[in-house]
Amino acid sequence: MKKKNIYLLIFILILFGFALWSIVPVNTKLLGSNGLTLGLDLKGGSQLLYKADLSKKDPSVTDAEAMASVIEKIQRRVNLYGAAEPVIQKQGTDRILVQLPGVEDISEAISLIGKTALLDFREQKLDADGNPVLDDKGNWVFQEEPAKAEGRDGKERELTGEYLKLARRDIDPYQGPVVVIEWDSEGGYLFEKITERNLYKPLAIFLDNEIISAPIVQSIIRAGTPGQIEGNFTIGEAENLAIQLNSGALDVPLTIIGQENVDPTLGADSIQKSKQAAIIGIILLLLFMLLYYRLPGLIACISLGIYGVFLLTIFNAFPITLTLSGIAGAILSLGMAVDANILIFERMKDELRTGRTLGAAVEAGFNRAWTAIRDSNITTFIACAILIWLGTSGTFHASMVSGFAITLFIGVALSMFTAIVITRTFLRLLVGSRLVTNLAAYGVMSFRTE
Repeated sequence: MKKKNIYLLIFILILFGFALWSIVPVNTKLLGSNGLTLGLDLKGGSQLLYKADLSKKDPSVTDAEAMASVIEKIQRRVNLYGAAEPVIQKQGTDRILVQLPGVEDISEAISLIGKTALLDFREQKLDADGNPVLDDKGNWVFQEEPAKAEGRDGKERELTGEYLKLARRDIDPYQGPVVVIEWDSEGGYLFEKITERNLYKPLAIFLDNEIISAPIVQSIIRAGTPGQIEGNFTIGEAENLAIQLNSGALDVPLTIIGQENVDPTLGADSIQKSKQAAIIGIILLLLFMLLYYRLPGLIACISLGIYGVFLLTIFNAFPITLTLSGIAGAILSLGMAVDANILIFERMKDELRTGRTLGAAVEAGFNRAWTAIRDSNITTFIACAILIWLGTSGTFHASMVSGFAITLFIGVALSMFTAIVITRTFLRLLVGSRLVTNLAAYGVMSFRTE
């Protein structure tokens, strides 16, 4: 046996050991909430249907452009929120479907997506004598328009979220959860001017025309210094507000016209049926390989077992969100992994029938099958790339298509590695040891050993 094959075997075993170790936690809850990442159809979550009021869009943009911008901003909010593989699709001309796997609190999802997050600051309203105006309950009354200040170019501007650079959730030792805001250079300059003239006065913070808080300006907030939004927030509310501010205002108002929680028990049933189908298919596959290809078939079965462990490791490590379509892609890639082995073994048997020695037949089988394996897999990669593009493009947004294509792409790439490297290494070691030289073990009638 060549040292190269021994080194390859050691590398394969070490890699397999690490892969097996990494999925042991997954194995206890295979396809479960603490294991692999699941999509809405398997995990459950929230599904929302919105209608956009396109009559209130900017007249300078088309309906399609306004809808595309809204979808992009919803996508940004959802990504910041952390939902796994969200589905955000345009339906018709003015409707948007949003699916959020794992988000069980549907009211939280509605609050996150639907709010326009228009931020502005307003000064206290004063009467003719310069005294604060109070409402019937004795509360301060604030101006109806955002506070203005003279910008660097001498023009007067309103201070709104337009100048916001970054918003983030933080914890104030006295106020609890707050949202820290950082302005761009122009916003910081305006904010400094506004806080300077409102020193020791209340300055109200409004979000979507609703007052959040009205803190007293204790000091001038210089340009480049972060500000702070206080409002008796919970940590989750402060986090969501920061997300809404960072993602920008929605271009048109949204009205929710449909909402539902997707029951995860449907996912559990789908998972169970998928497991049963996979088990039955794998058992039939292994039986065929063992009965028809004998010893090479046994080696292929071992390689496929290693392939399965590697595939689960990849799904768990990145992580890749699995849907039913994704599972279908993974199972299909398993069949293509077997197909590569079949091409190799059939070429090897042909070489043995022509009188080649076992070692020469193994090498010739792999070399001559490689071009067919390569070309077939390249065409699959091209098809997967097209499907991924269709599934993720702004026109189609078909996540089930892209999920299928991604898992198929990964599975086929991994199948090439297992067939060309792992199966080949095992066969070389077996042939080099000369432990099995009987024709029946390789499916042909006779061969030469000299």
